[in-house]
Amino acid sequence: MTDNHDRGLQFDLATLFGRRRALSLLGGAGLTLVACAPSTTTATSTTTAGSSTTADGSPLEPIPEETAGPYPGDGSNGPNALTQSGIVRSDIRSSFGSSTRTAEGVQLTIDLTVQNDEGKPFAGAAVYLWHCDINGDYSMYSDRVKNENFLRGVQEADSSGKLKFVSVFPGAYAGRWPHIHFEVYPSLAEATKAGNKITTSQLALPETTCKEVYGTTGYTQSVQNMARTSLKQDMVFRDGVDHQMATVSGDVASGYTASLTFAVEG
Repeated sequence: MTDNHDRGLQFDLATLFGRRRALSLLGGAGLTLVACAPSTTTATSTTTAGSSTTADGSPLEPIPEETAGPYPGDGSNGPNALTQSGIVRSDIRSSFGSSTRTAEGVQLTIDLTVQNDEGKPFAGAAVYLWHCDINGDYSMYSDRVKNENFLRGVQEADSSGKLKFVSVFPGAYAGRWPHIHFEVYPSLAEATKAGNKITTSQLALPETTCKEVYGTTGYTQSVQNMARTSLKQDMVFRDGVDHQMATVSGDVASGYTASLTFAVEG
């Protein structure tokens, strides 16, 4: 199998779920989509009584729809991890089922808070999250890890809309800024049957942290790949990351935590 991570414009136009992305790629950037368009300036978020608002007091805009890429593992493009026993887990570093291999890399905890479009916690929402490994390979697809299903998992949001995954820091592969994919479902039941999802999006990782991690053992190729791209060149993030850039804390020795609060419609 030939690895062709996020196979460029033609593939993503065919698989793109978001109106915003399709319009921008086809020359429709001048149109305004009220629900999905990013703000022209970075909004300051304020958290009060379990809800997040922008500086003017309005709820957060829904996170932009993005392509799931060619390796979703949700049954839409080949294998389906969502219907497999074991997919509901917080620690996604190891494979489950016939393999127990653990992905290598610097530890990364991913803290997400899901809200509805009124800025209230989306209790009971389910998030399916996946990303590449230290080599830029995706489990279930790439030749080296085709028989693995690590770095994939589903979690249900608690009453505050919060959920957490324990993973490893993803590598950078050619043509893409370091990122994490996720899908949001209205419930755990919908997620584990690969049912109707609310949105598909991606989380971006900050440059400073990426460079720190990629200076450690095993990430050598990521250094070279990241040097050849930028957020402005990235096919997904080039129109802005106001709602998708994670806040990261920690260090190489103790691991990092990437946090993102985002809203979805419904």
